[in-house]
Amino acid sequence: MGRANSTLPPYYNNLLRNGYGYLDTRKRTAKHFGHRNSIELIPSLSLEDTPVPQAGQNAHGPVPSQQSASSLRSSKKGGPLALKMETSLEEASGLDFDTPELNIELDDDSPYPEVRATVSNTDDPMMPTNTFRMWFLGILSTAILSIVNQFFSMRYPRIGISVIFVQLLTLPIGKFLAYALPKKQFRIFGYVCSFNPGPFNIKEHALICVMASFGGAAYATEIVATQRVFYNRNWGTLYEICLVISTRFLVWPASMVWPGILVTVSLFTTLHEPSSKTTDRRMSRHKFFYIAMACSAVYYWFPGYIFQALSMFNWVCWIAPDNSVVNSLFGYTSGLGMSLLTFDWNMINYVVGPLYTPWWAQVNTYVAGLLLYWIVTPICYYLNVFYSAYLPISSVYAFDNTGSTYIPEAITVNGVFNETMYEAYSPRYMSVTFALDYGLSFALITAVIVHTLLWHRHDIVRQFRTSLSEEDDIHARLMKVYPEVPDYFALALVTILVWPTELPAWALIIAVIISLVYLVPTGIIVAISNFDIGTNVISELISGYLLPGRPAATMIFKTFGLMTTQQALGFVSDLKFGHYMKIPPRMMFSTQIIATLLSGILVVLVQDWMFANVPGLCTPDQVDNFICPGIEIFGAASLIFGTIGPKRFFATGLYTPLLWCFLIGAILPVIFWFLAKRYPNSGFKWVNIPLALGGLGAIPPASGYNYFSAFLVGGLFMYYLRRYHFPWWAKYNYVLSVALDSGVAITALLIYLCLYLPGGVVELVWWGNTVFMQNLDGVFGAWKQLPLGGTFGLTSW
Repeated sequence: MGRANSTLPPYYNNLLRNGYGYLDTRKRTAKHFGHRNSIELIPSLSLEDTPVPQAGQNAHGPVPSQQSASSLRSSKKGGPLALKMETSLEEASGLDFDTPELNIELDDDSPYPEVRATVSNTDDPMMPTNTFRMWFLGILSTAILSIVNQFFSMRYPRIGISVIFVQLLTLPIGKFLAYALPKKQFRIFGYVCSFNPGPFNIKEHALICVMASFGGAAYATEIVATQRVFYNRNWGTLYEICLVISTRFLVWPASMVWPGILVTVSLFTTLHEPSSKTTDRRMSRHKFFYIAMACSAVYYWFPGYIFQALSMFNWVCWIAPDNSVVNSLFGYTSGLGMSLLTFDWNMINYVVGPLYTPWWAQVNTYVAGLLLYWIVTPICYYLNVFYSAYLPISSVYAFDNTGSTYIPEAITVNGVFNETMYEAYSPRYMSVTFALDYGLSFALITAVIVHTLLWHRHDIVRQFRTSLSEEDDIHARLMKVYPEVPDYFALALVTILVWPTELPAWALIIAVIISLVYLVPTGIIVAISNFDIGTNVISELISGYLLPGRPAATMIFKTFGLMTTQQALGFVSDLKFGHYMKIPPRMMFSTQIIATLLSGILVVLVQDWMFANVPGLCTPDQVDNFICPGIEIFGAASLIFGTIGPKRFFATGLYTPLLWCFLIGAILPVIFWFLAKRYPNSGFKWVNIPLALGGLGAIPPASGYNYFSAFLVGGLFMYYLRRYHFPWWAKYNYVLSVALDSGVAITALLIYLCLYLPGGVVELVWWGNTVFMQNLDGVFGAWKQLPLGGTFGLTSW
């Protein structure tokens, strides 16, 4: 058994205490650092005015004995304060280095209080990260999340497993592997390796979760699925990244705080805090998580299988199943969802997480939805605006002038638009909610730019100047110990991922430029509200004009235009997370690339398997609700912008009035900005027009009861409990959200694998599983009925 040494960095004391033998720290440290003064950043130092761990502890485990910050300070006449350490760095590290003198003002911590309160200002560069445990659990987690999340991405409502589930579950597994795996060392290619290099540490845990974060449904798979469902073509592509520039401007500067990441960092440090005696008698987070997850898993058997009407709770339609007005207003399948309630957590959580989205953001979205979808939409529908009364009031499907589903093959030859066939067939019609959704998207395009300029223009200029000129904070200096990722790595990645397509090179450049324009504005909205604002419509609109009649090229252009922004923010978020956690950039980049490649392969394989083995996939009456609403929306957009073209559809067509929404979106932020400035103590300061517009993008297929149920839950947890029972909320709220999601995902997977997949469908046929479909809402009924063989709408197009 090794003996602890107070002069060693903290991780080696853990190694010695746990019997991992003698370590030649002098040789490993010198080889790792590569230059003599980098060791100056190892000692754990903290300012007395910031939250510090208890004596003898930090987030990584036991630390060497050290002086308090106040005793380490001494004045230096005419210059900044300097730290004087009783234990020299030469003694602490075992290196034959001169003891450097650390000059500080706030040099030993971040200048931002929210970072000081959350992120450790110490690092142990010798803490292992490139371990067998990390790769094993990271790859396994990525694979499981990729398969499950891609599988259920085609279902309505979508079911998903959160990364926080992995964060909580892999901690005990990692500790078990540290206990069970052999500690014997061996050599591979001259490197000394071990399956068990020491206790399971916080950096391994963080990298596992970074890999798992890539285990979601890939946006690019919707191109492939749309080609199959809409155009009977098996064709697809994979693409994109905007990493190099974003890394330089959004990761290293201390002013780029990324507040959302602080929550994750806080949970990691909490999970890895050494156990200590406490007077808190409340249940631990781990125990609470497992109990809540078990309860969620058991309960979901009822709305998910036994009593499905609890999920599709359109109870008013049960009373009047043949009344078209009642079903249009109160239905959930093709109605506006005024039935209000659902008892299915997956339906409540479908649009936005009510347990972690700020309350003011939820109020913005709910008020906008109330005005638009429960007041404006019925008025438009019953006035037969856009001939919408001949269609369901809410649907993601495209329709022709007979009210039937639109047939893309009737207007294309080899995937290219044919005008003669189009004139002989029909214009493309859409439900009134779908039409208004495009109006919202047009308004959002201008609103997000105007809102950002009005409210954040000074912040952006200041942050840009500060990002270029500010000195490194403690976290940036700690990270200088680790080699950066060479730029040619990212350039090689772009070369690999950009495949030859129907998309011209100049169009690709335009798509990337569009994404860069919206990168900062959408990033601000996500950072302050937790709502992801999609700007895909501007890409669709521009590509439709640039590439008319080519749906495949339009879809790829749209994907570059939207997902370059989304992936850039996602990658940079991970890098900033690694910055706070002091993870070597090359390890972070390696895990990102491996997880991206693995997830990309798996989601494609899962989707191919589903098309081959799931009967009726992506059809409205699919028995397990794998109706693919996202693909329907994606395909409908390809018809409008790629096949028919926006010039024919919007500029001179039936839906021309929607173009006024561009102007409306530019004016609304100005009005509320002026009111907020004129009445600074009023509620106008909480109005966020891009958030109000963008938060409604899930309708259709979502409906009012998804929003209203989430609003009730959000009011309970994010307002009442947070305000009046904050200690309970702070300890359990986020854990409860993950537990509920995880329980639903586990049971949904069991239901499908055990009851539906083995030998066909094992159904429970009774009133509670059929009543919600035995009405006009369930069969997509319309208010106005056509005579047999009749048509509606435009007489020429």
